[in-house]
Amino acid sequence: MKHHIKITKAKKSKVENLDFNNIPLGTTFTDHMFICEYENGQWKNARIEPLGMIPTHPAAMALHYGQAIFEGMKATLNVDGSPMLFRPNKNAERLNFSADRMGMPHFPEELFIEGLKQLVAIEHNWIPPQDGSALYLRPFMYADEPFIGMRAAMSYKFIVIASPSGLFFKKRIKLFAETKYIRAAKGGTGEAKAAGNYAAAIRPSELAKEKGYDQVLWLDARGFSYIQECGTMNIFFKINGEFITPNLDGSILAGVTRMSVIELLREMSFKVTERQISIEEIVEASKNGTLEEAFGTGTAVAIAMIQEIGYQGSKIHVSNESPVGQKVLDTLHSLRSGRSEDRFNWMLKIEKELV
Repeated sequence: MKHHIKITKAKKSKVENLDFNNIPLGTTFTDHMFICEYENGQWKNARIEPLGMIPTHPAAMALHYGQAIFEGMKATLNVDGSPMLFRPNKNAERLNFSADRMGMPHFPEELFIEGLKQLVAIEHNWIPPQDGSALYLRPFMYADEPFIGMRAAMSYKFIVIASPSGLFFKKRIKLFAETKYIRAAKGGTGEAKAAGNYAAAIRPSELAKEKGYDQVLWLDARGFSYIQECGTMNIFFKINGEFITPNLDGSILAGVTRMSVIELLREMSFKVTERQISIEEIVEASKNGTLEEAFGTGTAVAIAMIQEIGYQGSKIHVSNESPVGQKVLDTLHSLRSGRSEDRFNWMLKIEKELV
């Protein structure tokens, strides 16, 4: 279904001011944004316009009651210079899963993808050409109805902004297994990509960084025994030749990269098991030499190789090399750039002449 999207272009692009070899993380934004509004039970006024401030009433319900969700995606360039999106239908589905959990309306999946396609077509000159770099896309939805009261809002905004990004982690990372704070519990909002989940993680993450770690490794809320996920990633462990990743139990985000990595590993003939895995199991595997490698997966990081985990005053050595993790990362880069066959039908090519 072709949706009508009104387009108003910026008079002059800022892309000429960007050094693609030195992209500051999360502070540089492209020239345009996609906006759509929900009122009286329907989404309307879909448009792309120059990036700018958004007037917000001080009583906007997202500010007081936290009805806000988002997605993270990347646009890359293939070998012929065409922009590509990675599995955008999965992000559209997950956005609506999050909307359900947060009492928000669904956003039409066809319009989600069409808006992304047209925005990326306009902003294709902002896509960094370096391998591992990308144009990071941030679709988000929030309640903008001005009302002080505990109920679902009646009006919302859906917006997509874009920011060029380089490699997230350029080295192997260290995780801090958190045993005081929690990220999520069963029945909570952990499986939704809700803004509040990340707000609750900020203080523990800062404390972990003060200790010399890159991110938090979250454990379960009941007994701090079972591994959930990392600060911005799902996590995989290779133990005695088998890959293990925590199962989706209602407190873990169903990462698009996670599901893709599971498919890639199985195609490589590795056994992949989704189950509960305790931090003590990782301690024991490290001691007896069966912990072969571990890595995090996520849109921003792609694959982040894990060096060690801090836990209860000691350090769990993971590995100095991640041969399978590197192979998975190289495969993802190759698929995103079109250097290898899209055998999974994951990539969506965008015509630059679309708008």
